[in-house]
Amino acid sequence: MNRGFYTIMAAQFFSSLADNALLFVAIDLLVNMKSPGWITPLLKLSFTLFYVLLAAFVGAFADSMPKGKVMFISNLIKVGGCLLIFAHVHPLLAYAIVGFGAAVYSPAKYGILTELLPAEKLVAANGWVEGLTVISIIFGTVMGGALVGDRVSSMLLGFDLPLIDTGIETPTQAALCVVVGIYMLAALFNTRIPDTGCKYGHQERNPIKLITDFANCFSMLWKDKLGQISLGVTTLFWGAAQTLQFIVLEWASRTLHLSYEQSTSLVGVVAIGVALGAVISARFVSLRKSLTVIPVGIAMGVIVMSMTMVHSVKVAYPLLVLVGLLGGFFLVPMNALLQHRGHVLMSAGHSIAVQNFNENLSILTMLAVYSLMLRAHLNLDIIILLFGLFLAGTMLYILRKHQRNQREFDSVALIGEAKH
Repeated sequence: MNRGFYTIMAAQFFSSLADNALLFVAIDLLVNMKSPGWITPLLKLSFTLFYVLLAAFVGAFADSMPKGKVMFISNLIKVGGCLLIFAHVHPLLAYAIVGFGAAVYSPAKYGILTELLPAEKLVAANGWVEGLTVISIIFGTVMGGALVGDRVSSMLLGFDLPLIDTGIETPTQAALCVVVGIYMLAALFNTRIPDTGCKYGHQERNPIKLITDFANCFSMLWKDKLGQISLGVTTLFWGAAQTLQFIVLEWASRTLHLSYEQSTSLVGVVAIGVALGAVISARFVSLRKSLTVIPVGIAMGVIVMSMTMVHSVKVAYPLLVLVGLLGGFFLVPMNALLQHRGHVLMSAGHSIAVQNFNENLSILTMLAVYSLMLRAHLNLDIIILLFGLFLAGTMLYILRKHQRNQREFDSVALIGEAKH
């Protein structure tokens, strides 16, 4: 691991920290606007929308210039989204612009790993990436709740610059100033990311050809015996993980009777578990052994269903840590395997763009279903049971699919092969 890698990690940490803090600041803003509860999940849905809409284009853009520059431009777009909230633009639209920046950012942040590191270091590198990302989720979640809480917001509003009228008058505006500052810090690190020297030649600009090229890459990954399994697992995980954030927030409020600030801390507890799981799998699971972690995903779905029997905060904390730990443990090896197969079969940027499309389409679908369930006033315990059953059942199907593939030929033997 060289200095360039750690610079990428720092840039990713601060950018993700701001993304997550901004989410919970925006949720609080919706609450203050007296928006109905079913609109809250749509906030994350608006963020992920551009991941799906731009999937055919962001891969080529990421491969068209040094990825540090791509990440810098993306962070400036995110800052623009924050400033729209200052201009009283609806949070759903403003957070969608931040999502636009994140969609451009993602192929670059993951694609640069395959350019910088050999295949055998990808699991460890992904452990670092996911571990730091999850730590940023923890701090971002807690920070977002704290920034709009009475104690921190009054302290921020108490700052006074001599002879300057900042115009910062509300807790939301004060919180946004902090978030913008973090995005600018991430952009500063972006300027220090080294050029890996990896060139992909001329990148297509014709939209029709880009969509055709994306469709070919999409088909290639889903037809690949290793690609389809790892893509299936990561697609399911990210849809489930983002939906679980909102389920836990609602569960903490309705069942455990916690305040908004306390509820955001409980969401952060899941992320602590994911970080632990990511570190453990990075340490003990090699790329060749990555497919052995699939049964852990089945266990995660079963344990999620036990949330319906928990009414004590003391029990909720260890339960959510365990759920997160299992998720982090099976995500990191699967993510590394997917990146490896994408790098073998196509360019880094195109591979990550396909991954983002699938994962964020999953997030859009699962959040939309969850929002509809809330709007239909379905009992929260029933929602949790259906969610856990879907997660465990889908992971079991993926496991059996892998076993069928192995009976046809030893696809695991393809792990570690050179780029085609």
